[in-house]
Amino acid sequence: MPPVETDVLVVGSGPAGGAAALLLSTYGVPNVVVTKYSALADTPRAHITNQRTMEVLRDAGLEEIVKAQATPQHLMGDTPFCTSLAGEELGRLHTWYTHPARKAEHDLASPTSICDMPQHLMEPVLVNAAIARGTRFRFDTEYVGLEQDADGVTATVRDRLRGDEYQIRAKYLIGADGGRSQVAEDIGLPTVGQMGVAGSINIVFEADLTKYVAHRPSTLYWVLQTGSDVGGIGMGLVRCVRPWNEWLIVWGYDINGEPPNLTEEYARQIAHMLIGDDSVPVRIVSSSAWTVNHLYAERYSSGRVFCAGDAVHRHPPSNGLGSNTSIQDAYNLAWKLRLVLSGAAGPGLLETYDAERAPIGKQIVDRANQSIGDTRRIFDALGLLSTDDPDQMQANMAARKNAGPDAEKQRQALREAVAFKDYEFNTHGVELNQRYVSAAVVPDGSAVSNPRDDELFHHATTVPGAKVPHAWVGSGSARRSTLDLGGQGRFTLLTGIGGEAWLDAARAVGVALGVEIAVVVIGPGGDYEDLYGDWAAVRGVGDTGAVLTRPDNYVAYRVGSLPDDPAAALDATMRRVLARA
Repeated sequence: MPPVETDVLVVGSGPAGGAAALLLSTYGVPNVVVTKYSALADTPRAHITNQRTMEVLRDAGLEEIVKAQATPQHLMGDTPFCTSLAGEELGRLHTWYTHPARKAEHDLASPTSICDMPQHLMEPVLVNAAIARGTRFRFDTEYVGLEQDADGVTATVRDRLRGDEYQIRAKYLIGADGGRSQVAEDIGLPTVGQMGVAGSINIVFEADLTKYVAHRPSTLYWVLQTGSDVGGIGMGLVRCVRPWNEWLIVWGYDINGEPPNLTEEYARQIAHMLIGDDSVPVRIVSSSAWTVNHLYAERYSSGRVFCAGDAVHRHPPSNGLGSNTSIQDAYNLAWKLRLVLSGAAGPGLLETYDAERAPIGKQIVDRANQSIGDTRRIFDALGLLSTDDPDQMQANMAARKNAGPDAEKQRQALREAVAFKDYEFNTHGVELNQRYVSAAVVPDGSAVSNPRDDELFHHATTVPGAKVPHAWVGSGSARRSTLDLGGQGRFTLLTGIGGEAWLDAARAVGVALGVEIAVVVIGPGGDYEDLYGDWAAVRGVGDTGAVLTRPDNYVAYRVGSLPDDPAAALDATMRRVLARA
């Protein structure tokens, strides 16, 4: 049987694989997706969908579809720490930028909003759109192995219905096959860290918890159960899947022992324990055990094979970074594959995928695991680390209610410990300040200097390697974000009044190199008005200067004013970015 042929083979249909297929098909690149499963995700799993991912989906034309199904921001962030949902509240934190001050910064940073879109809803959106745009999709098809040569990759797959094996021949392969990636293992990606640092259980259930949660709407409810069977201090998580009837519990178990017997009775017992009210009817939907991991790949590719998503960064769900980083991996890679496959870029462009995304993977793995460790500050403030006796733990917790300097000090420590969880739930900088250093970015000698904490706060800048800042611009009655001017699989050059010479330069260079370079003039009488002066405040160049954005809306190059020969300057820049001599 002759092999199936395609330009790109995608192994895996999760957020990374689905997004890769979606974007490749959007860009007109033939691709095939194989997944060993017979269906898409059937449990909520990943759910936080941050602004950067929503920007990707906006560029792909899917933002409104996701917003229609997702839980909106205003129902996500009144996050309590409590002894049970029906029990005593220990503290509360505005999360996911719902504090009025953080909400303003959130709204200023992007045309999109964070939302809660569970994976079992997100995957069909990505995959259905990919198929509609040309992806050929194969369920029950298991990846077996691969061989590379100078011209492509030959993958062997197994039809799990028939039992036979056949080959798929592709010019490139993307391994998006999850946290136990066979593709990553087959190409020998070097990794740092370890798998299985802790044990966890997911319990999906249905229950009407309106009376315990609607007054404090949140995606997450943290429940502290002293004396539990998890190290004496049980911090459980009750996660809202759909307000206020669908839920997911995350509960720990001793990784050095046997996983618990996940009977329906056991799952219901845990649910009632965390709810704090045995009278609430609970229907258990599913339960499963999993391990917390702390591992990242130092390299994301080998030859013509690239890995993305959990295949290269494996970490706990803290900070809500998993599926977001996976989708953003695909966004970085897809346009590069398209340009290399079309001949507009040299193969060297694909080497920048490693350089740009591997440092991000390390950052988010470390951040997510650090957030787990930060929870100890709450335990310490409550006096839970000084004893193994559950009764003494309860007494230590209750001591915060007393009068006197010791109790006052304890209350202050608890407030500070809860507030410190900003580093898990409000890390705007981690989400939006991802900056690239690679051959696909032309530095201008400027350094990014965030005057505030770079993890907590977004810093808008057009320094090459940063995401293009959001600003509202207008034309007639229409209002658009500067991000809407770019993307769409093309390079975009943003200039101002007096910079019209860039139009001829972009046209000539685009024809010579076989790439599309759109030019947008922002200013009075230009293509768009700078409605509020916001673009002038962040653009970092003068009116005749230019900011060149890549298809992923990252700044590739900027120049403060019109060069003597703008065509020559742009040609040299594009050749460097495209890895062309």
